[in-house]
Amino acid sequence: MAHGSVKRESVETEMHKSEDQSKTFVYTKKRGYDVTRNPHLNKGMAFSLQERLELGIHGLLPPCFLSQDVQLLRVLKNFDMKKDDLDRYVFLMGLQDRNEKLFYRVLTSNTERFMPIVYTPTVGLACQLYGLAFRRPRGLFITIHDRGHISTLLQSWPETDIRAVCVTDGERILGLGDLGCYGMGIPVGKLALYTACGGMPPQQCLPVLLDVGTDNEELLKDPLYIGLRHKRVRGQAYDDLIEEFMKAVTDRFGIDCLIQFEDFANVNAFRLLSKYRNKYCTFNDDIQGTAAVAVAGLLAALRITKTKMCDHTIVFQGAGEAAMGIADLITMAMEKEGLPKEECLKKIWMVDSRGLIVKGRDNLTHEKFRFAHDHPQMKKLEEVVQELKPTAIIGVAAIPGAFTQQILKDMASFNKRPIIFALSNPTSKAECTAEQCYTITEGQGIFASGSPFDPVTLPDGRKFFPGQGNNSYVFPGVGLGVTACAVRHITDEIFLTTAEAIADLVTEKDLSEGRLYPPLNTIRDVSLKLAVKIVEYAYKHNMASLRPEPSDKEAFVRSLVYSTDYDEFAVDAYRWPEDAMTVQSCKL
Repeated sequence: MAHGSVKRESVETEMHKSEDQSKTFVYTKKRGYDVTRNPHLNKGMAFSLQERLELGIHGLLPPCFLSQDVQLLRVLKNFDMKKDDLDRYVFLMGLQDRNEKLFYRVLTSNTERFMPIVYTPTVGLACQLYGLAFRRPRGLFITIHDRGHISTLLQSWPETDIRAVCVTDGERILGLGDLGCYGMGIPVGKLALYTACGGMPPQQCLPVLLDVGTDNEELLKDPLYIGLRHKRVRGQAYDDLIEEFMKAVTDRFGIDCLIQFEDFANVNAFRLLSKYRNKYCTFNDDIQGTAAVAVAGLLAALRITKTKMCDHTIVFQGAGEAAMGIADLITMAMEKEGLPKEECLKKIWMVDSRGLIVKGRDNLTHEKFRFAHDHPQMKKLEEVVQELKPTAIIGVAAIPGAFTQQILKDMASFNKRPIIFALSNPTSKAECTAEQCYTITEGQGIFASGSPFDPVTLPDGRKFFPGQGNNSYVFPGVGLGVTACAVRHITDEIFLTTAEAIADLVTEKDLSEGRLYPPLNTIRDVSLKLAVKIVEYAYKHNMASLRPEPSDKEAFVRSLVYSTDYDEFAVDAYRWPEDAMTVQSCKL
């Protein structure tokens, strides 16, 4: 095997660069079925004859040698034959279990096509039917009964160089509610996008499900349910589990290991973020990731309306994690424009299940109280819109159809270009469809959604491509950036920087077509540029702990990006000098 630089890729392989750095070779001790049944190593029929002989797999594969391009074609043909999106999801997860490189080659070949399958909206249905679709466990399952032993469970995970952990307790999966252990589909899908969109090596990512039970009666009665069959454990026992988990992860993988909270219920999401954000490298994607992608869309929309953020009055349908995160980041953006914080808060209104949030209303949480204003109580969103005449409405409460025909008409009557963001996931929970928005506002509406919608053509021939405010514009790039330079704490300034960077990548052509975000098929390039921006920001503000500081930060980030190209396997074969062999050889 050619000698050169050596890097341990995982516990199973080492990557060897040739002397001239032109080729990468993989060395592994595994042989036979241990190679072909390992998704990190398996190349299917792309193994060369030499590799098959050296790895002891010749005869275990058909006598055919395929390129990855041909394998991709076969996968696409099989994909097209599936009858529905759930079957396509199961098919792709099966491919991930067999051949990791080919799985990510498929995802990156057409991100816009495959992202709705491996993530929202299809992943929502997959989570609901997780027990039925379950084939092979992925990730780490930690239960409330494992308290005191979480470090032992982490030792069971085969990889030691973990840079990003995505963890959920399954209590608020998308807009679908408490799915308990079935929620594992979310961190698995999320981390798949860390790799497909952000380029983080999959071996460095760990999905985790914290199973503390479920309050979903249907699941508790379901014989196929794979989680703990009791009501959710809350209170001190729950907090002790989280505390032990955070400490165990950083003890095992390092203090700069990124821990992303995902789909925790409101009652826990805010307080856990507040408790741990300055102790660990952590963020909550439902709060901060959603905020960054929504504000990125708003910043792009400002280029259409020719206004500043502080010129707008914004009404939220919903006052949970996403609403609070977006509102906080909007406030930061307004402050950056020079508006005092108290004035910023006055421009943001929220409507929850009890109506408009106003001062004097009973039982307001600390988060909601900040956005409570002096105003008579109002119950219905339609009335609120007619009264306040906002320039933008943002839906994040998972109430399908909340943006009624009357609301959309009113928004178009108040504003030349009303901003209408229906961000709830999955598609079935959207506040309105793209077609409803564009048709009712006669093309005036500036629209973005959480899940994808097809392009809309109006009777006058104008065609709009709805912007999808997908968090995947944010978390893969943030994950790559903060892990690249070992950021210890992720501040809200990083997410505002992220929003500004995404908005800057939207072209005038994108805006003219109705897009508020770069095309999804460019998302890997978007994530790379975003990661570079974060690395630059981190070093500029003394937040990066990696030393020495890379001089060429873009080249540094690019060197970390995962490649879907197959590596060559090689045996470390060499000869001793002839004279040494002569001296050491004994013959009669």
